[in-house]
Amino acid sequence: MCRLTGEIDHHSARWLRMDIDTAISDHKPKILRLDFSGVTFMDSSGIGLVMGRYKNMKLSGGSVELTNMPEYIEKVMLMAGMDKLADMPQRNSVTADERQGEKNG
Repeated sequence: MCRLTGEIDHHSARWLRMDIDTAISDHKPKILRLDFSGVTFMDSSGIGLVMGRYKNMKLSGGSVELTNMPEYIEKVMLMAGMDKLADMPQRNSVTADERQGEKNG
């Protein structure tokens, strides 16, 4: 599991990518679990971070799981369609109907 902390912006995402990719290469997990419980801010770089790790894991036959997301991060991930790429086992704050309502509203 990779526990993410602090802010995820374009400055920190670069280092996170390198660290996570090194861990993937060294440990070859079947499931990459990204724990967002310590994240205090995230911009679109966080979405890019997850998308890139999804591509890396898919190439090796693995998957990505997003856990412990604060509600605002979960909403952003759902609006970006990340639930189609990564498992989001704690998806309970925003339903598909609510997302559709936001798009139509």
